[in-house]
This record gives sequence, structure tokens and C-alpha cells, in this order.
Amino acid sequence: MDVLHERCAGMDISKKDAKVCVRTPGTKRRGTFTSEITTWGATTNAVLELRDHLVAAGVTLVVMEATSDYWKPFYFLLAEDLNVMLVNARQVKNLPGRKTDVSDAAWLAQLGAHGLVRASFVPPQPIRELRDLTRMRTQLTRTRGQIVQRLEKMLEDSGVKLSSVAADIMGVSGRAMLEALIAGQDDPHALADLAKRRLRNKIPELTEALTGRFREHHGFLARLHLDHYDHLTTALEGLNARIAEAMSPFRPALELLDTIPGINQALAEVIVAETGGDMSRFASDKHLASWAGVCPGHHSSAGRSKSTKVRPGNPHLKGALGLAAFGAARTKNTYLQARYRRLTARRGPTKALVAIEHSIIIAIWHMLTDNVPYQELGGTYFTQRDPERAARKAVGQLNQLGYRVTLDPIDSAA
Repeated sequence: MDVLHERCAGMDISKKDAKVCVRTPGTKRRGTFTSEITTWGATTNAVLELRDHLVAAGVTLVVMEATSDYWKPFYFLLAEDLNVMLVNARQVKNLPGRKTDVSDAAWLAQLGAHGLVRASFVPPQPIRELRDLTRMRTQLTRTRGQIVQRLEKMLEDSGVKLSSVAADIMGVSGRAMLEALIAGQDDPHALADLAKRRLRNKIPELTEALTGRFREHHGFLARLHLDHYDHLTTALEGLNARIAEAMSPFRPALELLDTIPGINQALAEVIVAETGGDMSRFASDKHLASWAGVCPGHHSSAGRSKSTKVRPGNPHLKGALGLAAFGAARTKNTYLQARYRRLTARRGPTKALVAIEHSIIIAIWHMLTDNVPYQELGGTYFTQRDPERAARKAVGQLNQLGYRVTLDPIDSAA
């Protein structure tokens, strides 16, 4: 096998240090190579010393695995003067030929020397910063939802069943009732009278639900939960403002994505942050779907499919696509809702949602590549595509109900 890089280095990175294998041509016989494995610290000064060492050794390629976030200080410092390749650990482990128990660093150096690994996508700095912002917003939003769940459980412990009447206990009415409970108000009639707007129609139910044994202990915990909730809300407001500022160069892409059913402003920002908004990095729509982890698996043997599970992909993008698919499945008179219902009857709701995610990511690739908005096919697309099948299905359903149906086509000329 041809050697593409005579001087190649492989790195096995951990939190505290990195094992580095430098593979260089041998001096005794032509065509042989020697490997030297050394250990370097993970601090900035140690990485800079490693960079000088690799440059002095004439290394033309450095290969490292994407291990947690520990690869980042090595990658960004070494990439200033060296050709650094970040590879997927799954791809490296699936390559055959490792018959001896060599170190990971030596194996990576050998693979890199022969050009047997592909570089992973490392976005530029503006996209990386944008990812940090959107991922932090997702995490804070999830944490705020967990606080509401803890608050609801605390109310259940006190016998207050506010969540069984009010859909949102953190709304204007629910928040006023919680503040009154914390202040020591224990009259359920006075608490129920704090309801606003349409919730006032449920004052009798609220009076019954607010009758409990809310003690000072519950008030202390409720105060902690509400303060934490407010703090996260303030942080999210500042985060949203920072994201809006960073998203200004991608405003056209956001407007295009907003035309897809199920995708709102926040989900569009996550999609742009994770993909970079540039579809030229993906050779085709299928490559993007596979990278996102919404491409159905294909494991068949002897003509029988054994598994159709999706492969692991970008978890942040996959989560955003899941929310978008759930919203699209509930948007009336749309192609995506019709497709979801069509697939749910045959494959179940879980696989149908994955199929909707796949349809959305395919549409995103074409929209951002061609710079065109989403084209809605309508909820009657499948009926119009095959009207005879739709007629047979309708007749079959009526036959099951005990009716005998005769179809009489309408004369279009009339």
C-alpha cells in the first residue's frame, strides 16, 4: 500500500495528557518506518512544546480522534502550523487490519500515513461560537422545564392540585397564586379569585384544587424554584439577544427555514448553527441526512431486513429535527402531516416521526442549496397522486361499516 505521508503523527488524547506516536522513515533499510511514542501534557504550554517538536520532526500530518472535548486545545493550537486531521472514533475502529495490540496513537499514525481515514467536519470559529450559544440555550430551556416539574411535584406533596386545572402553572394566574401561597395566604377562595381571563370560568374547580396543606416548608422550596426560574429566564433573554446578533449574516437562511411547517425561529437557528448554513460541505442531500443521523439503517441478509435503526448522528441537530417533525405532524392540511398519518398506519408513530425528520432535512438541503422557499404540496397530495387507491380505501372502509357502495364518476364535461 502506498505511503502518502512518510512523516505522520497519531495522538491518543485524554483529559490530562496525550500519547503521541511519530512515524518516520527508518535509517537502516529503505521502506521501513520507526515509531516513537511520547507523552505530553494537555496544558497550553505543553501543547505548544508538542507543536514545536512535531514541526522539528518534519511531520506533515497529525491524526487525532474526536474524544469528548479534550481534542479541542490540541487541534486548534497544532492547526496553526501543522496539517491536523480530526477523525471519527467509530470509523477508525471499523477499519480492518489491527491484529496486534498496538497503542491507539501508533494505529492512528499508521492509518494517516496510508490515507485510510477521512477528516471530520470542524466548523470555522463563528459557527463554533454560534453552536455554543444555541446549545447553551437548549440546555437552559431544558433546565427551566425541569424546575417547573419539581415545583409541580412539590405542590402535589402539599395537596395543592393547581396543575390539574391550570394548564400552565407559571402563567400570569398560576404565578399570582403561587406568590400568594408563599406569602401565607391559605384561603382557597381568595387564591382562586386571583385567576385572570378565561381561567376565571374555572373558579369553582380552582377553589377545590387550591385546598391543601401548604406549609412554610413548601413556601421556602417554592421560593427557591421561582427565583431559579426567573434567573434562567433572564439568562435566556440575554442569550437570545446574543444569538440574534450572531445570526445576522444568516438571516436569509433563517427566513427560508421558517417556511417549513413545524420549524420556528429557535429551531431554524439551531439548524443553521449545527450545519453552518452552507450546504456545499455535503455532497448531496443523502450525505446531510446521514450526518444528521436521520437516515434509516439498511441491514439485510439473504433478502431479509434485520434492522432499520438510524445511525448515531449530530444529537443537537437530531433533537431540533425531532421537535420540527412533531410540530409538522400536527400542522393541518400539509404534506408532512399527510405523510406522517400514512406512515403511522403501517410503521408506527416512532418510525413515522423519523421519516418526517428525514423529509425535513432533505428539503433543507435543497432549499439552502438552491436558495428557494419551501414548496407545500398540500394535505391531499397522496390522494391526488393515486386517486384510484384513495377510492378503493374509502370503499373498503364503508364496506367494513356495513354499506354497499357503487361509484359513479362525475362527468367532467357537465
